[in-house]
Amino acid sequence: MEQTKQIAIFGGGCFWCTEAVFQQLIGVISVEPGYAGGEVANPTYEQVCAGQTGHAEVIKVEYNPAQVGYDVLLSVFFATHDPTTLNRQGNDVGTQYRSIILYTSEEQKRQAQDFIKKLEQDKIFSAPIVTEIKKLDIFYKAENYHKDYYQRNQDKPYCQLIINPKLQKLREKYHNKLKS
Repeated sequence: MEQTKQIAIFGGGCFWCTEAVFQQLIGVISVEPGYAGGEVANPTYEQVCAGQTGHAEVIKVEYNPAQVGYDVLLSVFFATHDPTTLNRQGNDVGTQYRSIILYTSEEQKRQAQDFIKKLEQDKIFSAPIVTEIKKLDIFYKAENYHKDYYQRNQDKPYCQLIINPKLQKLREKYHNKLKS
């Protein structure tokens, strides 16, 4: 019997943005903002933002592989952030905003490596891809006030200026993969 849920972990800058993007996809069961990839146990938002932990802001995507494949998740991930800027996304600067894929299986690792190789061969980006691929050690759930940030704060300037353009890009490119 096929497994009905799988987990993917992505960091592509501020987790408010990536959460809002991935929540839109058919087959995504849940999206949880958090921290991973660093050394400090039980980090706080303040510690991560200060660059004191080595962790990146990430999202844990729980998905149904019968409805959305890991390849589609990778495609959306690379289409909705800049994987060529080291330790930054737009105005967000620091290792906590790095582009990172934390794999949960050797198959995910292989798919991520192959996906990046193909993007580079096809010259999709004008600069080299710097996305880190690393085995997930532990995922730390972010504080509750980060959950569903976009849904609760759509009128705030950050959401209008930063998140809305990402969602617009998502709708244009992946309209057939979105929840109604």
